[in-house]
Amino acid sequence: MSIPLLDLNRQYASIKTEIKEAIDEVLESQYFIMGDEVAEFEDKIRTYCNANHAFGCASGSDALLLALMAIDLQPGDYVLTSPFTFFATAGAISRLGGIPVFLDIEKDSYNLDPVQVKAFLEGEHPVFRKLNPDRDKIKAIIPVHLYGQMAEMDPITQLAKEHGLAVIEDAAQSIGAEYKGRRAGSIGDFGCFSFFPSKNLGAFGDAGLITVRDNSLADKTDILRLHGAKPKYHHSLVGINSRLDTIQAAVLSVKLKYLDDWSEKRRKIAQIYNQLFEEAGVVGSLDDCSGTCDAMGGNHCSLPENKIITPKETTGAQSANGKHIYHQYTIRSKKRDQLMEALKAGNIGHSVYYPIPLHEQECFAYLGYEPKDCPISHCASKQALSLPIFPELTLEEIKKVVATIVDVL
Repeated sequence: MSIPLLDLNRQYASIKTEIKEAIDEVLESQYFIMGDEVAEFEDKIRTYCNANHAFGCASGSDALLLALMAIDLQPGDYVLTSPFTFFATAGAISRLGGIPVFLDIEKDSYNLDPVQVKAFLEGEHPVFRKLNPDRDKIKAIIPVHLYGQMAEMDPITQLAKEHGLAVIEDAAQSIGAEYKGRRAGSIGDFGCFSFFPSKNLGAFGDAGLITVRDNSLADKTDILRLHGAKPKYHHSLVGINSRLDTIQAAVLSVKLKYLDDWSEKRRKIAQIYNQLFEEAGVVGSLDDCSGTCDAMGGNHCSLPENKIITPKETTGAQSANGKHIYHQYTIRSKKRDQLMEALKAGNIGHSVYYPIPLHEQECFAYLGYEPKDCPISHCASKQALSLPIFPELTLEEIKKVVATIVDVL
């Protein structure tokens, strides 16, 4: 039995007829750029996310870039974010000449720690002393809703309000996730979504979307994605070319109807994983991991050798009126390399998100970060391992994955 990390063929087989009909309608219309399907999809997503405005764009990376352009981020401005995320989060900041401020994550959720944000904004964080920023140049916070669970938004938005900062939600992995009953992309000034094919709501290529709270910023964002022109050939701003293709919008509209059902199936699969690992006696407590890992890596963590940490629902817990949509099912283990060897031998898909945290990436070496500046992120990068999870995953397949992990432990 070969078990992929993600199997899009199974998903496509279930909606093939609808997808082909939607694409055929676009082909018949021949409106491939900004066709009617784009506005229709934007309206559906705006409603789905309970957002004020929604604009399709070319990718989740562009959504982040557009948000930063909309707040007029200038060279030398600072943006606070997590180092434990995909490169695009910090890449958008740097592309505009901004300086990413990497602050550590919570050990249980992998999301940006509001305590770290508060310490930095009050000038009491070691990274503040390292960067010595001009306070007037601190412009925004980008919390990342990682693996399908939202960051602690209330303290983050309160800190942003106190210090006059914009909040840009990186919701690339969390469409449909909820925090205290509020959907991802509806809380901050902006919400940035990716529809990369592997996402819970995936297109047939690159695609993205940005939600905007403020009316004036919404108008500006709409103009920026169209070369800064409104009306056509009249450029009030220097924008970029970042439009959502009509065919992608048509595909996404079909898939959106099934998204909540797919996400619920992912939640149930995660629960089965948790139960099977618990029954096998291999689940460690987060209390076993002190969160004070040194810069030497995950193998120096206090987590027992024969235990794993399974995902913890924090903001995504139903008891907290939240929802974790499990874009990834990610465990932690000091024996990650051995687990990966066993999974590979068993033809079981797996991946490491992310093996090198952003504060340790070569391209940011000029900022002078050290591994110890974000020790929990560093430790997680040595231990985190994502296992197969997709709506069509069978119980037999889940049991094989679990058995392989347990055998190693």
